[in-house]
Amino acid sequence: MILENGVVRTMEPSLPLARSLAIAGEWVVGGVGAHDPALPGPERVDLGGRCVVPGFTDSHVHFPTWALAQGEVRLEGTRSLEEAVTRVREALGNTGQTPGHWLRGRGWRSGDWSPSVEPTKDELDAIAPDRPVALMARDSHSVWLNSAALARANGDLEVPGGVVELDERGEPTGVLREESCWHFRDRYVETTDDEYLEAMRAGVRLAASRGVTAVHDKDGWLGALRFWQRLVEEGAICLRVWQSLPADKADELAEVDVRSGLGGPLLRLGYLKAFMDGTLGSQTARMLDGSGVEITSREGLEHYIRRAARAGFPIAVHAIGDLANREALDAFEATREAWQPLGLRQRIEHAQLLAREDVPRFAELGVAASVQFSHAPSDRDLAERFWGDTASEPYAFRSLLDAGAVLANGSDAPIEELDPLAGLRAGVLRTLDEREAWRPEQALSVEQALHATTVAPAWLARDERRRGKLVPGYLADLVVLDRDPLACEPEEQAEMRVVATMLGGAWTHNPPPW
Repeated sequence: MILENGVVRTMEPSLPLARSLAIAGEWVVGGVGAHDPALPGPERVDLGGRCVVPGFTDSHVHFPTWALAQGEVRLEGTRSLEEAVTRVREALGNTGQTPGHWLRGRGWRSGDWSPSVEPTKDELDAIAPDRPVALMARDSHSVWLNSAALARANGDLEVPGGVVELDERGEPTGVLREESCWHFRDRYVETTDDEYLEAMRAGVRLAASRGVTAVHDKDGWLGALRFWQRLVEEGAICLRVWQSLPADKADELAEVDVRSGLGGPLLRLGYLKAFMDGTLGSQTARMLDGSGVEITSREGLEHYIRRAARAGFPIAVHAIGDLANREALDAFEATREAWQPLGLRQRIEHAQLLAREDVPRFAELGVAASVQFSHAPSDRDLAERFWGDTASEPYAFRSLLDAGAVLANGSDAPIEELDPLAGLRAGVLRTLDEREAWRPEQALSVEQALHATTVAPAWLARDERRRGKLVPGYLADLVVLDRDPLACEPEEQAEMRVVATMLGGAWTHNPPPW
């Protein structure tokens, strides 16, 4: 196949621009001009001036959760508690008041509400007295429940690292945070395997329509791995998955000698995940001022890193607050002798608030920053409200890159939408609405943002010699865009669209002609 009459952004510095691209089977075999005459009768695809870039990788997505959320009550964008309750009431009306059948939803953030009040079970009890309701917060670190839902747990709410909000009488308000939130979700909010599988089958197609050819899946529970395996067996998967597992599984993996990279071309075991703290939205990020919730101590993380290295796995560490990030870096520094000789590619997820003196340590230690460009414009109001007076740097993407860190971009979907083009805009423009750029000194160039969404994620997955570029010897994982992101004006960024997506030489979305 020859893709011609367009612009090919190869992401290879020695040859960044080509006029055409030759593909044989799964692989890129040539480019830059006329096709290889040794290729017999290739199919010719007229790009019509469109642009081809390497396929997008979402470096941080909770894929099964995001896929399932497409059919749940969505509370993003609600501006008051009353508006959120109205959406839930409408959903109840659409689905019926079947007692015992869960109503699930997500996306609320009390910091977005005016007035900014915390929800309670009382608002949900008034509209759903008998049907259990579980509404995950936008950051997935809090859940809002009604009394019927709380009754399912029969008091089983307190767990280490968890927060159970209480009213003046000492009774649960209906909001659980951190480990208590996840404990309740995993144990009591019933979701069938068939529901997950149906949602994921649709989800991979939706992801392909947005140019996604690979994901680093953060839903690190064994059920997610089982679902992905099922999709592979069905031939229903059209992207490459670098799968996480919980950090506390390191010893079990070492015992059976299962190492990072195990799997096939579409599904591989990648890394182990640990949590240092909570989030900005739930006000549980661990801060140098002493606030926040500690989920894993620095010593605990050192333990995980050493055990993971013994098992042959890198660690991805969730760290939001400046203290959580510092202690994560301290842990990686204290354990260097265990993981650096193995070439493990360690990473900190989010890195949202960094003390300035900690920014250079990412590159010095060889720890990648796995960030989410869309979080910056989405979180700007909360960040200014809660972090505006700190000396630390929020969402310091350009500072990290200038200091030499590997910067990989993801969405954290369903917290933000799985939409790489929106992520690119957020990284370059530092805004996704009509407002001016927020902290524009941290904005990236288009090429830097694209690198963080193509090349860097492939490196993190130890796949940098096969993916992330469009040059001979690399997989033909690519996206056709309706315009060249490196040539269009900033105001055109919001108009850019995915035309088609290819994985391993096969079209997974909207094959030509266009």
